[in-house]
Parts: sequence; structure tokens; C-alpha cells
Amino acid sequence: MNANALLNAPVQDVIDELVEAGSVRCPELDIDSAYQIEPTEVDQQYQQFGERYLRHVTRFVLVVPFDGEKDIFTFCPDHSTTVRPSVLQLNDDDIRLAVDDPPDDPAALKQGFDNQIATIEKYLAWSRSQIEAHNQQIVAEVPVLVMRRREQLLATRNLQASIGYPVQRRKDADTYATPLRRRTIKPSSTRPAHSNTPFKPEPTMAMDDYYEALRVLRSQRNALERNPSVAAKLDEEEIRNLLLIGLNAHFEGAAGGEVFNGAGKTDILIRVDDRNIFIGECKVWSGPRTMDSALDQLFRYLVWRDTKAAILLFIRNENVSAVIDKAIQKVREHPNHKRSKAYTQTDLDHYEFTMHTAGDPEREIHLTLVPFALGSAVRQAVSDG
Repeated sequence: MNANALLNAPVQDVIDELVEAGSVRCPELDIDSAYQIEPTEVDQQYQQFGERYLRHVTRFVLVVPFDGEKDIFTFCPDHSTTVRPSVLQLNDDDIRLAVDDPPDDPAALKQGFDNQIATIEKYLAWSRSQIEAHNQQIVAEVPVLVMRRREQLLATRNLQASIGYPVQRRKDADTYATPLRRRTIKPSSTRPAHSNTPFKPEPTMAMDDYYEALRVLRSQRNALERNPSVAAKLDEEEIRNLLLIGLNAHFEGAAGGEVFNGAGKTDILIRVDDRNIFIGECKVWSGPRTMDSALDQLFRYLVWRDTKAAILLFIRNENVSAVIDKAIQKVREHPNHKRSKAYTQTDLDHYEFTMHTAGDPEREIHLTLVPFALGSAVRQAVSDG
């Protein structure tokens, strides 16, 4: 694969495309949709007393649709019998079976077709077993191969940059890998793509740092949920400031100072070279439009490849599960949504999504929804009274 194409494309997109290209779909016969076409007459050869003769016989044809890859019908599985399947005609989406010189008994005629179908199904079942093993191997091996190839390419470029001699570069050649200390945040280069445009590394937040930041946020969330009398008295900005204190107690940048900074009343940011590589958007749930507002704000900020983001959703509502379901649905309905995991009602910790920037499906955003189940200020005041 072209080096620039691989380094510029989102990793998961490359993996998905290669898995799709390397996987096989075993045909599935759609017996329920099978149908007959008009009987015809054909010439049939037979031999009698050493002489060859032709005779006209009736041919019944059954058309059986299938879904899957046509070529599988032409391959031999690792099992076989003396009676091998055969078809009158193999088309792109159906097979045609024939019974020539049929018996007068309809049941016997149908049995003739059924026997052919049973033999085909037996061979497809053997093929399917091998195909499933192959597909599982593809799913397991492709991510390793993609990451190994990318690491090799990046190591080569880093080695070249470390030799000490200047490198003659085109105007559009690749630039640098920004290094971003408590736990040091280390922005790294961005990742794989579908164009051959020279790969240009851009600062990103390492996934380990991203998940550690989310762990700190969830830990602070749990502390607030265990102290509803405190949480109920805090407004959105005050909660945001508490989160910033906790984050900056765990992280620092190479240049010192605060890594996580507040911008306006809601944002938690990491900036490198004036680029936002992490954004946490704080929102108090006031209905489904809350998610619309949060996502709109995020996508106004998020313009760089591989950016990490989080929506910190403060829920002052008794039916927390219902609110989370609505919030997840809003994210999945967003036009920039690419993929997400399947969640159940027991998953009340955090929810991960892969989004893309507006107008460019290859520029991916890793978005996490972190719900905060906080007490109602009004209800808590009554309780305190």
C-alpha cells in the first residue's frame, strides 16, 4: 500500500477496507424464493446396441436465487463425496437446476430437485466452515499488519530525521511529530489514507493519555455522585473548574504550566501550536437539544485529524438511563457519526463513538460521552431542610 495513503487514512477505515477485501461471503441459497421457468424440450443422447441416438425429452428447470460470492460454487472444499453437485447454469445471483425426461409423478419430480439442492447445500456447508475460519483469521491479522506497516514507515522517517544531515524536502513534505510531565501528555503524529498526498504529521493526543484523562474525569464524576448535597449546589462552571483541578493534578506539559485550560464557561482544552488536540464540552441536560448544542460546538472547534473529545453531560434528572439513551441516540443520528459500540442499560460509565469532521470522512474524531448523575438542586434543598 502506498506509504502516504496508509499514513494519511484513518486506521480503522484501512482495517475495515482490507478486512472487507480479504473476507469471503459463502453463498446462501434462498430456497423459499425458488421458482420454475417454462419447460422446454432438449436433445438427449442415449446408446442402444452399440449405436448412439438422439431423442427429444422434456426438461424442467428450477431457478434458485442465492446471496454470496458466485466463485465459491466452482471451488472444492476439503471434503467430498462420489456424488458431486452440478448445475445447469451458474449466474451471478442464481443457479439453475434441471431434471430431464422427468417421471410423471410430481412428488418424484420434486424429489429430483430436492436431491440436487441437498448435495449443493452439503458442499456449501463444508466450504462455509473453511470460509469462517479464513474470515476470523483475516479479522485477527489485518490490524496487526496495518499497525506494523505504519510503525515501520514512521520509524524510517524518524530515523531519517535523526541522522543529522538536512533532508531535501518538497514544499508539501511531511513536517514533524510534536512531543507534548506528574503523567506527561505526549502528542504524537496522526495516522493512516486514501489519497497519495504526502503524509503530514499533526499533533494528536496519545490514546493512553486520552483514556487516562477520561479515567480521571470518571473518578471525579463518581466522587460528585457520592456527594449529592455538594454536587447539587454547584453550577456548570463550578463543576468544570473542579474537573480542571483534578486533571491538572495528574497531567503536565513539557513546557510546564496547565495542560488543561478553561475556555469560556464550558470547555476543557489541550492546545498544541494553537491546535485543540483535546476538548471536553460540559453540558447540563435540558432535553435532546442539549446534545445538538454540544455537538455543534465541538464540530466548530474540532478541525484537526485524530482529535480526541469528550462530552461531559451533567444530568439533574431522576431517570438517568432514559436521558443517556436519548443522548446516545442523538450522537448516532448526527451526520458526522461513523461507528459506535452496541451498549446495554448496564453500561452507565462512558460511551465511545468515532466521528468525522464536517465534510471529510477521513478526519476522525474519537468522542466519548461521560454522563454525570447529579442531584437536583431543588430536591436537594428540600432534603437539606
